[in-house]
Amino acid sequence: MDLTHSDGVVVIGAGHAGVEVVTSLRNDGYTGGITLINGEVHSPYDRPSLSKDALMGSAADSPFFPLRAETFFTSRDITVVHAKIARIQRDTKTVEAEDGRQWSYNHLVLATGGRPRTLSVPGADLEGVAELRSLDDAHSLSRALLSARHVAIIGGGFIGLEVAAAAVSSGAEVTLFERSNRLMGRVVTQAISDAAADHHRRSGVKLRFGDDIVSIRGELGKVTAVLTADGEEVPADLVVLGVGMVVNDDLASAAGLPVDRGILTDDRMRTADPNILAVGDCAAWEDQEGHIHRLESIQNAGDQARHAAATIIGGSERYTASPWFWSNQGAFKLQIVGLSDGCDRTVVRGDTQRFSVFCFLDGDLIAIESVNDPGTHMMGRRLFERGLAPNAAVLASENYDLRTIAKHELAKVGDSK
Repeated sequence: MDLTHSDGVVVIGAGHAGVEVVTSLRNDGYTGGITLINGEVHSPYDRPSLSKDALMGSAADSPFFPLRAETFFTSRDITVVHAKIARIQRDTKTVEAEDGRQWSYNHLVLATGGRPRTLSVPGADLEGVAELRSLDDAHSLSRALLSARHVAIIGGGFIGLEVAAAAVSSGAEVTLFERSNRLMGRVVTQAISDAAADHHRRSGVKLRFGDDIVSIRGELGKVTAVLTADGEEVPADLVVLGVGMVVNDDLASAAGLPVDRGILTDDRMRTADPNILAVGDCAAWEDQEGHIHRLESIQNAGDQARHAAATIIGGSERYTASPWFWSNQGAFKLQIVGLSDGCDRTVVRGDTQRFSVFCFLDGDLIAIESVNDPGTHMMGRRLFERGLAPNAAVLASENYDLRTIAKHELAKVGDSK
């Protein structure tokens, strides 16, 4: 057995969540051994930039966006290794890489993230069919956009729309296919979906709702068109898949840990095995009411990572952070705090260029969705973080001013910052 590590904490995954776990452990005074296992050849890098900043520039020749400098890890006695983990052996508390190397652990943290969902149609393996999850994907896609004339994007979520903004700005003719009847339908209200559709149409993106792609056509191994369910052939020399993410919970499942569209954890980020924790996109955590949550956001990754580090050191607080998200789609800057799913009332404040949607459920404010309105978003985050929520009547009043409302609410709890 090639045992290369014999104690401490092992973290599998070097994205935002994994890097934040090891950083927080050292910041919080943990003195044991720490090993960060990176499954990619690249040093840890910022993933949101891949679909936001990177594609809007010349990412094909630009450096990646590092999360930390190389010296950061060495200066804190954090060992970073590049390896693909094949299995977790809970009985011996070891993990084994595909090349046979093994590491033992006192605590193991799974920050394995996810991978792009594939499209199971003929032609999905043609040259010119792209996805976007890794740095290599971003560089390849950025190069392809330099020469693409007809771009077909399959999926109207954050990734699809961010790529659409980059593609149309490069001068390509862009068609986006969304099988449902609106954009970002899983995560935003109808008002935001409608505003996003208006923005992208004005930018030149052709939106096709209710269309299924049944095959991707090609010649000489390269994509030339996509075929819809009604038999229409739409020209495309580049097809970008944005149909969601599959959670990387295979290692956990094979090790006998419970999974359900994510690695199940409690509200201290512990799995069914108290020596194994999960954080970030791969973690499905249960709150005090028994509800399961799995969120894909940098905020969630960072907050859960810091919470897991605290748990390892001996903390006992429950994870209760308010989620927030953002998406840059050209001039359409969307920011969200909270979760609007299931809301039964909305109040919209602002104009067509800058506005926010306040989302209520049974009279309680559960989310704020803001378009080009960062001030409202930031103030909303402050209110959510402190458990303060103005009611619908106040927000809908003619004298509405969120800053005044927030100042009043924060003053009640002695927070005037």
